Amino acid sequence: MTNPLARLRVLLVDDNIRTIDLVKTMLRGFGFEQFYEATNIADAQQILRTKPVDLVLLDYILGPEEGVTLARWIRANPASKHEDVPIIMLTGHADRARVVAARDSGVNEICVKPFTPADLMKRMLTTFESPRPFIRNPGGYVGPDRRRHNDPKYKGPDRRRGPAMI
Repeated sequence: MTNPLARLRVLLVDDNIRTIDLVKTMLRGFGFEQFYEATNIADAQQILRTKPVDLVLLDYILGPEEGVTLARWIRANPASKHEDVPIIMLTGHADRARVVAARDSGVNEICVKPFTPADLMKRMLTTFESPRPFIRNPGGYVGPDRRRHNDPKYKGPDRRRGPAMI
């Protein structure tokens, strides 16, 4: 029986080639076989314009750039050809402001460095097996629904009951 992960193409975006190699080693252990690598946003954009990609693993800090810039470009730019590709942010900077910025840029999951293979696999399983609805708000947010839970105690206006923006 073939491993279904072997057919998935992963784009790894990190300015540290050692980190890319480490993550590739983890992914190979899971059964992934196809990788693209980029150390900056421009190279990642070129790959996304020209290659099929099934998953993006993206560092928050890319030298002078921020990974959320690439995540926003992927989500809002038809030239990316991957508006709905799952994006997992890998970051050693998990302060609240950065987590919120990653969420608001359309990232599916965040994995905090240092992480174990089990941590990474958990984020990937959540992304693939329990995807949140994808939102396309013209002129606004594009990405997975940022709300993870329905709060039965919430008594305010319920915008989820309005017309679907999917």
